Amino acid sequence: MKKYILLILVVAVSFAQKNERKLVWQENFDGKELNQKNWNFELGNGCPNCGWGNNERQLYTKTNHTLKNGTLIITAQKEDSIYTSTRITTLGKKEFMYGRIEARAKLPIGKGIWPAFWMLGSSIKTVAWPKCGEIDILEYVGKNPHLVYTTLHTQDSHGNSINTKITTFPEIEEGFHVYAIDWTKDKIEFLVDNISVYTFQPQEKNENIWPFDHKFYIILNMAVGGNFGGPDVDDTIFPQQFIVDYIKVYQ
Repeated sequence: MKKYILLILVVAVSFAQKNERKLVWQENFDGKELNQKNWNFELGNGCPNCGWGNNERQLYTKTNHTLKNGTLIITAQKEDSIYTSTRITTLGKKEFMYGRIEARAKLPIGKGIWPAFWMLGSSIKTVAWPKCGEIDILEYVGKNPHLVYTTLHTQDSHGNSINTKITTFPEIEEGFHVYAIDWTKDKIEFLVDNISVYTFQPQEKNENIWPFDHKFYIILNMAVGGNFGGPDVDDTIFPQQFIVDYIKVYQ
C-alpha cells in the first residue's frame, strides 16, 4: 500500500509542476505531411562519419514516415539488402532551453531496432560533440526488451554513457507511454509516465560538466543495428513502426 501511495504522490507532484508552466510549443502531427517549418530531414547513411558515428546500418530517407490519425509513424524496413528509416530534427527551427519536454510514443520491437527521442546542443556546429551536450530522453534497444535508457553526454564524460540510468518497465512495449525531462538551471530529471527514473544535478557546473545552459533541438529517429543497437539484426521483424502521438514543451 505504501508503494502505491508514493507512486500517486510522485505523479501528483509531477502533474502540478507541469501545470505551473505554460505550454510554449506542441507538435500534434496533424495534417497529411510533416510541417517543414518545424522539422528538417537528415538523409543518407551519415557519411563522411558513416553510420551517424555509431556504425548504424540504416539509410535515412524522406519516405519512411507517414502522418496518420494525428500521429507520426516512422517505419524501418529492409528493402533488398538495404535497411531504411527516417530521422528528423528541429535544428534552427524549434530550439529550447529549460522546461518540461515530453513525447507520447509507442515503441517498435525486435533485435536490431533502436528508436530514440533526444536532443543535441544547438552549438554542435561550432563546438562539436560531445562538448555541445546531448540529452537522450528515450532510447530503446530491441535486443534488450523491457528496458528504457535515459542518458546525458558531456565533454567531461568523453561522450561515454556514465551519466545514465537503465530502468526496467515490464510492459513498456505495450501501448503508448510518455517520456519526458524536467530541465532547470540546476538539474535534469528524466521521467517515464511521470515516474522519475534519473536525475543529474552536479554541484560543479562548468562547460564540460554542464553544457545544458544553452538551447537544444529535438531529434526523432529509428536506427537499425550499430554500436548500441547491436551488430545482429533479425530481418524477420521488418517492417517496424515507431509511432509518436505528440511532442510538448512547457516552460
